[in-house]
Amino acid sequence: MASLSRALRVAAAHPRQSPTWGLGPRNLSSAAGPTAEKSVPYQRTLKEGQGTSTVAQGPSRPLPSTANVVVIGGGSLGCQTLYHLAKLGVSGAVLLERERLTSGTTWHTAGLLWQLRPSDVEVELLAHTRRVVSQELEKETGLHTGWIQNGGLFIASNRQRLDEYKRLMSLGKVYGVESHVLSPAETKTLYPLMNVDDLYGTLYVPHDGTMDPAGTCTTLTRAAAARGAQVIENCPVTGIHVRTDDFGVRRVAGVETEHGSIQTPCVVNCAGVWASAVGRMAGVKVPLVAMHHAYVVTERIEGIQNMPNVRDHDASVYLRLQGDALSVGGYEANPIFWEEVSDKFAFGLFDLDWEVFTQHIEGAINRVPVLEKTGIKSTVCGPESFTPDHKPLMGEAPELRGFFLGCGFNSAGMMLGGGCGQELAHWIVHGRPEKDMHSYDIRRFHHSLTDHPRWIRERSHESYGNLVRPRLLRLPPAQQPSCRT
Repeated sequence: MASLSRALRVAAAHPRQSPTWGLGPRNLSSAAGPTAEKSVPYQRTLKEGQGTSTVAQGPSRPLPSTANVVVIGGGSLGCQTLYHLAKLGVSGAVLLERERLTSGTTWHTAGLLWQLRPSDVEVELLAHTRRVVSQELEKETGLHTGWIQNGGLFIASNRQRLDEYKRLMSLGKVYGVESHVLSPAETKTLYPLMNVDDLYGTLYVPHDGTMDPAGTCTTLTRAAAARGAQVIENCPVTGIHVRTDDFGVRRVAGVETEHGSIQTPCVVNCAGVWASAVGRMAGVKVPLVAMHHAYVVTERIEGIQNMPNVRDHDASVYLRLQGDALSVGGYEANPIFWEEVSDKFAFGLFDLDWEVFTQHIEGAINRVPVLEKTGIKSTVCGPESFTPDHKPLMGEAPELRGFFLGCGFNSAGMMLGGGCGQELAHWIVHGRPEKDMHSYDIRRFHHSLTDHPRWIRERSHESYGNLVRPRLLRLPPAQQPSCRT
């Protein structure tokens, strides 16, 4: 079994070759199709998606003739939105999934949940996701979502980053998020396998953790169905019916599928990478692009059990606990586009490009040196959607009344899903979100930009590389986090 260090040497010596444990040479073109089955963290979901597509067998249940709301997409955002609509008392809400729940992008996500971000609104959104996944769903359904509370550790390898984490700790206190700034010695005690020689300190959040996409989405839909919502799998959407009212305003009238139509005044586009295609059915521009996102899963590591997840912003790498192993991933400066998004793609994966991925290996080995001699069990490279400002796309589309967006989550759909699903449901029912969601509102983009493919592509490509290496935040004293009245 090849090790991470060998992968690094092969990538350096032969830039267009992959290490010899099953991945052949791959051109940097992103038009490459999905590969055969790989070993991934979520075996149950992957196995359900293998073999001949079940779409030809017809929908999992008969389509209703009408619905108050139709949610398109059975990933994290679609399931969370359906659940929160049902909790708000919306009767007759329907979720349509073209394949099976979690297919496309959600099923292969790393599932990390970090509670602290520089934005107070995002801290609130993340807190709600955590409550739903770790407490509320299990109380409602009696089912375990797969939540694992193993904690999170942010790495500070310079003084400015440590100051940033101290500000995050202060913000967390306002919202009841427990966190601790640790010295290098304290970090070593907590995480004995970590190299702390180059550290200024770390930020430890003991109640961070990891979500399982299959368990979470299944439990969400069970809870929603208990309140009268319907989930219909194997039902691809083929069109959006639009009408023009007496005032010349375009409004949603219904949804067309391969197996019939549903009359509805409201559609929620939670189709992830495929959200742009769904938008085109309704004449709505959705400014996002699809790119490859990858991580590798290591062989067993002695002593890694129960360690917190690690995020090293300056090295642009994260280490996710995977039982007795680690998942190693990050966000590259030169990500690969998925040029031709296929509507047949469901539970597939791409070949991993080791030349692109090499930077994460270097950062991971520096942080946890035992990885240098640790074997690689599997590679996971799948599609994710990214936006020009690395913020989600939410709210009602300005071009079409009754057409809402819940997409473009820049690989953060699992951890933001609960909070954003709640806000989106409130937006639909009450006409506005509860929180200040202006930075997520689709209307932040002028129509000249949403109709500018080159700008969307280039800006989204740039924003991808900034996701795990955010700019250091330097606030004047007057703008330091404080309690809101």
